[in-house]
Parts: sequence; structure tokens; C-alpha cells
Amino acid sequence: MVADVNASVLDAVGQSGLIALPGSASAALATALAPLHQLAGLKRVEVATYQAVSGSGRGAMEELASETVAMLSGKKAKGRAFGRQIAFNVIPVVDTLEADGVSREERRLWEETRRVLNLPALEINATAVRVPVFFGHSLAVHAQFERPFDLRDALNVLQRGSGLDLIDPESIAEFPTPATLATEPDRVYVGRVRADLTRDRGLNFWVVADNVRKCAAHNAVSVAQILVNRSQ
Repeated sequence: MVADVNASVLDAVGQSGLIALPGSASAALATALAPLHQLAGLKRVEVATYQAVSGSGRGAMEELASETVAMLSGKKAKGRAFGRQIAFNVIPVVDTLEADGVSREERRLWEETRRVLNLPALEINATAVRVPVFFGHSLAVHAQFERPFDLRDALNVLQRGSGLDLIDPESIAEFPTPATLATEPDRVYVGRVRADLTRDRGLNFWVVADNVRKCAAHNAVSVAQILVNRSQ
């Protein structure tokens, strides 16, 4: 579950049981898609994720730092954490590849997002990419919907969405980036919202969220708070 999306699933949890939390990219994607689904009914989602090295742990972060220093000093990168250089590079695989060519992270992304949104038949096509960023996953999302909608209505529901901040292009921030907004507390940031000019009922947007704090730790604490408050 994601506390900002489907907290109602806790109604079926008794005094004991297991509550599963999705991966950070899935949590960010579901948080952004949920209000849009309520508006127009999701039909299909195309998403490319640009995932920070912190998703692979402290060792991966230390390697990015050491590789960056080494390469700026004219030395070679060791490439241990990801099997190849990560500093100044982009790796189009997160986790291992399976027999059908899909990575475990891509499969996890579509399976978890479907479960959180309770849309088992939702078509999701994903590409997961590792990028040389310490904190903050970014997602380029292209969504198609069942019902027609106005762009203004989409912006309004995103603005009111739980756990979301919509970045207006007229604001100082203009659009969210990992370096400027991902480490801000406890929000998923959405920007670059625009109509898909190639098909009807389509919407393109950009999502950024702190993968460690917002999408993992804060989600776990939020679920615990719901359970505690319910028992009082």
C-alpha cells in the first residue's frame, strides 16, 4: 500500500498481518496517477524511470562519489556496484534482466502500481534507468485515459492530490528536479504537465520524489500512524 493512495486497504487488516509497501518508483508513480484515474479512468501508462543510485544502497552512493572524483582527476572508474561506470553515465537496466528481456525493476514497477491502484488489467510499459544522481527518482510518464478531460481539470486534481505538489511553469521552480526538490520533505512533485498531441485523451508529465525519505521511510511511518490512530 501507499498511504497517500490506498489507505482504505487497511480496513481489512486485523490485529495481525503483513502489510507490503511497494518500491520507491512504484510509490511515486501510483501517487501521481491516482487522482488522474479518478478524473478520467486510466487506460494505459508508458513510463521511463531515472533512478538514483541510493536505490542500490550506501555502497552504490560511495562508488558514485569515488568514481566522480577519480574521473575528474583523470583516473578510470572501477565500475563495481553496477558492473560498469556510473559516474557521468546512464545505465538502461535497474536490477537483473529476466529471460524475456524485462528487468526485475520494470516488472516490479508495473505489478506494484497495478496492485496499489487496484487496476489489475492496467497496461503499463516501463523502462527503468539508473542515473548518476544520489537521491531522487525521476519519471517521465505518458498516460492515456478512458474518458475525455480538460487539461485544466487535470491540473486541478493534481494540485489537490494527496501527497502531491504541482509545480507551475510560471513559478520560480518551473519544474521539479532531483537536485532542487527531491529532498524537500514528504511530497511527490509533478511538473511539465501537457496534453499528448499525438493521441486523444493523453497526458504527459514529469515526476520527482525522494526515493529514500518520501517513497520509503515516510510511507512506512504514515502507514504506522494510520494503524495507531485507528486503534485509539
